[in-house]
This record gives sequence, structure tokens and C-alpha cells, in this order.
Amino acid sequence: MKHTISVSVENKPGVLARIAGLFSARGYNIASLAVSETLDPTLSYMTIVVEAEDEKILEQVKKQLNKLIDVITVTDFTKKEHLDRELILVKVKYCAKDKTKLESIINRYVAKVIQHKGDTAILEAVGEQQQIKGFLEDLKPFGIKELIRTGRIAMAY
Repeated sequence: MKHTISVSVENKPGVLARIAGLFSARGYNIASLAVSETLDPTLSYMTIVVEAEDEKILEQVKKQLNKLIDVITVTDFTKKEHLDRELILVKVKYCAKDKTKLESIINRYVAKVIQHKGDTAILEAVGEQQQIKGFLEDLKPFGIKELIRTGRIAMAY
């Protein structure tokens, strides 16, 4: 099961390494990680997505996170009402005859053309993981040249 966990931390060197170390020491792969400053530049906000079947060990990891001196709060969004989003940049093959088809796909999703140059277009899309998956599936016929994704970010209601 995938768990989405947020961690508010003091914005100091080495904090990210210590937090990632807790997950790797338990054999959990971090599927997604997004980190950024908050409105307060002394604080950072991390959203971590981790695949964990053993809930007891995950509870231990959360307890150990809370014990770290630089950690302020730990929130597991897995069973809470929340919004989550992901951002992608995707480079696709582009030609004038496909413009209408591409615009139709873009209009179905929260997406836009960021740049068009020669036979290539760079698109930006924001959405839930399933929306992003659908968008990428719809773009396959155009030929995806390159894909870059952010980690998932989440916020409770």
C-alpha cells in the first residue's frame, strides 16, 4: 500500500539525509519525494510517498521521525481527507496536422503547451496520479520523447 506522509522540518543541512535514512534502514523505497521551503524560510515541507505493506513498521518509522530534533510535525495522509497533485513536463513529437488532436487532449486535462519548437512540443500538466497517467496514455500516439515528474505534494482539507 502506498502511504503519503508529510513532514515539516527545520530548514537545515542534513535533515533530508537523516529522514531518507530512516526509510532506507527499514528497507522502504521512497517512491516520491518533494521538498520545499514554506512561507517561513526557516522551515521546509516534505511530502514522501512510500510503499509499505507492514503498517507496524511504518508506525515505528513515523514515531522515529517525530523523535528527530529537526522534525516539527509528521502527518500520514493515507487515511485522511486530502488533496494531492503532481506536475509533469513532457516532450512530444509535434506536427501541424496533429495540432487539433493534441489540443483536444490538452483541453481534457489541466495541461498547456509551454513551448513549441520545430517538430517538438513541451507540455505541462498538473493533476492527481490517475489524471497524469491518463494524460500520458493519451499522448503515447504522439511519441513521448522525454518525461520529467515532480514528486507528489499533498495538503489536508
